[in-house]
Amino acid sequence: MELLFLIGRILYGGFFVMNGIRHIMNNDMLAGYASSKGIANAKFMVHFSGLFILLGGLGIALGVYIQYAVLLLAVFLLAVSFKMHAYWAVSDPMAKMGDQVNFMKNMALLGAALMMLMIPEPWAYAAW
Repeated sequence: MELLFLIGRILYGGFFVMNGIRHIMNNDMLAGYASSKGIANAKFMVHFSGLFILLGGLGIALGVYIQYAVLLLAVFLLAVSFKMHAYWAVSDPMAKMGDQVNFMKNMALLGAALMMLMIPEPWAYAAW
């Protein structure tokens, strides 16, 4: 079971690590989208949010600083869900559906992160 937990941690944390790298590497493209959603200082915020999810994902994948990792992911998921994926405020049906899917996905990811706080530490196969 510990090996399955490690695999799950790597998959879950890796999702955020890859998206954090994507935020940093594709800043111009993502900043344009963020700007279209009314985000001020979009380039900075994309880098800042990318750092949040990169560090949060690394913490989960490595099994270290779990409370901080979950905090970073929770702040990101709450902020991005309610600002970037506010499907209830979208009139275009296709855009509304896309935002609703992303909002619900983020809420599920948030739920999984919060559950991790209940797992006793240190985690099996933690980096240190």
